[in-house]
Amino acid sequence: MMEVMQAEIPPFERFYVEHRDEVLGYLRRLLGQRAEDAWQETFLRALRAYDRLQHARNLRSWVFTIATNVAMDELRVKPQPPVDGVPVTEIRRDAFRELEHLTGDLPPTERAAVVLRYGYDLPYAQIADALGSSEEAARAAASSGVRRLRRTHERHA
Repeated sequence: MMEVMQAEIPPFERFYVEHRDEVLGYLRRLLGQRAEDAWQETFLRALRAYDRLQHARNLRSWVFTIATNVAMDELRVKPQPPVDGVPVTEIRRDAFRELEHLTGDLPPTERAAVVLRYGYDLPYAQIADALGSSEEAARAAASSGVRRLRRTHERHA
């Protein structure tokens, strides 16, 4: 009988190094100045749960789920301050700079869905995991966010 080989869970340090920059960039787009604290909280939560993981599938999606939950908690607690005058941090891809500026006024769920889909190119199944919703709801949130962005752009054009 053949055994199914599961990917071995890497040491937390390697997991952290592989995902820290991408998660920080994502949180900066969602939270602006408040991203640093949310980033630390994300990896603290990940560290606390890491020894309970049973497989290494979708670790990237798992950490984005944690980051999204932390960001949603932060946005529910206090509204995000305006981003005018805040220095733009270095972001690895130009698309992220465009998304940060464009998505600032979207509701949190739509903002997260748009950034995950169009900034990180995640499939809707992983976006659904990150948002704690169904794939259809993730698709609808991204679609609604894009429609809202189009309407805003048309008004300002």
